[in-house]
Amino acid sequence: MTSRPAATTTYIGRRIPLVDGKEKVTGAARYPADLRLPGMLFGRPVLSPYAHARIRAIRTDRARQVPGVVAVLTAADLPVQPEPTTRSRLILARDRVVFRGQPVALVLAENEFAARDGADAVEVDYEPLRLVVDPLVALTEREVLVWPGGIPGERREDADVHAGPVNAAEQLAVGGNLAARAVFGWGDVEAGLAEADLVLETTYRTQFVHQSYLEPHAAAAVLDPLGEGITVYTSTQGQYIVRDLIADIVGLPKTAVRVVPLKIGGGFGAKYGTLEPLVVAAALAVRRPVLIALTRAEDLLATTPAPATTIRLKTGVRRDGTLTALDADVYIDSGVYRAGLSGIMAMLLGGYYRWPNLRIQTWEILTNKAATGAYRAPGAPQATFAIESQMDELAQRLGLDPLEFRLRNVAGKGDRIPAATDRRWPEIGAAACLAAIRDHPIWRNRGRRAGRGVGLALGGWPGGLGPATAVCRLEEDGTLQLHV
Repeated sequence: MTSRPAATTTYIGRRIPLVDGKEKVTGAARYPADLRLPGMLFGRPVLSPYAHARIRAIRTDRARQVPGVVAVLTAADLPVQPEPTTRSRLILARDRVVFRGQPVALVLAENEFAARDGADAVEVDYEPLRLVVDPLVALTEREVLVWPGGIPGERREDADVHAGPVNAAEQLAVGGNLAARAVFGWGDVEAGLAEADLVLETTYRTQFVHQSYLEPHAAAAVLDPLGEGITVYTSTQGQYIVRDLIADIVGLPKTAVRVVPLKIGGGFGAKYGTLEPLVVAAALAVRRPVLIALTRAEDLLATTPAPATTIRLKTGVRRDGTLTALDADVYIDSGVYRAGLSGIMAMLLGGYYRWPNLRIQTWEILTNKAATGAYRAPGAPQATFAIESQMDELAQRLGLDPLEFRLRNVAGKGDRIPAATDRRWPEIGAAACLAAIRDHPIWRNRGRRAGRGVGLALGGWPGGLGPATAVCRLEEDGTLQLHV
């Protein structure tokens, strides 16, 4: 009798076929822009060419005369709350635009071509206003304000959903174009720098970066013919966030909003809640199904790039490579709405390594630019770029191996995390990862091939806190239905 080899359930190191790979490569996959629902209208937004301007008038007569155009909607036509929430960035501007690319009207037509021609025919009379685009200038500006009537509330979903909330040790007063000001830390930074053998001061800058997914934003909404509910078909990374946002904006109970996620042509942190509120509001306004599929140009202007940052680091280290202090100033260009990134950026900037003395100050500053969002984790690339560049520079100045320098200082179980309370790391694998790299042939053989360099950077990400449930049902025909 021959024994069969034990079946393996591990997928590590094995090639696994994508469940939807064949339909994607053959073109059979259906994305939101492919939807064609009975009676559906195609939407085309009219975007502002100005970053800051007063809307004197919107003339829609010519657009309404375009054959195939059914409706031209402005903010007054949408059944939304009087003051839109900060996440509803594509609900139409009312009397003022605050960034270039902000939608001011929406043309609905029987076909895409009529919608485009109708949008081209809409005439908007703008009065350009002074604007602020440099966050460090906006920080002290008192006359030119993004929100003269008061800064809208904080938008927490980017950081909270991706990583969980991280509160500051101290929240400071805000106003003007300063949406948030916080301080994180412990110990005596000045004393820590004084005892260092080397103090390095460097400023790092990152720019706005668009996620540039292959598929621009697209979503469709259709009313329930038997009730007051609505169904949204969308390319999204967070269907329940979208549901909650829509319910809040249009005043429906959450149970009346159904979000169906379709195939997603890339998102990288940017696809949830940007376009769907406008699609739903339009469908409710005209009582017909509506599809909006942004063009690439519209997507680049009107969606949510990663924020620009200026990060000033002052670090102290002993000659043997032991870190003594980190003093950091982080300026975040949030665009027109606060993104709530201070906590997670401080956590990553000061959390990879053990700092006996730490002070991280953050400023979230508003400018007349598109609201910012996540790109490969909100705030993580910016914070990691700065601290890891600083660690490389410190190692080079001290003549130390960059990996061994990191291993000497890397955070582990029980080490402090920048936060409001005395939070500590649980068991984490940073040291184990570095040790594995040390023994890898690519690292051991670095510098042996002319024209090829090998770099090293440490990065990490905490888990989000979103609740989840799943139900599996066995049907009469033997099939399984999994509801997640």
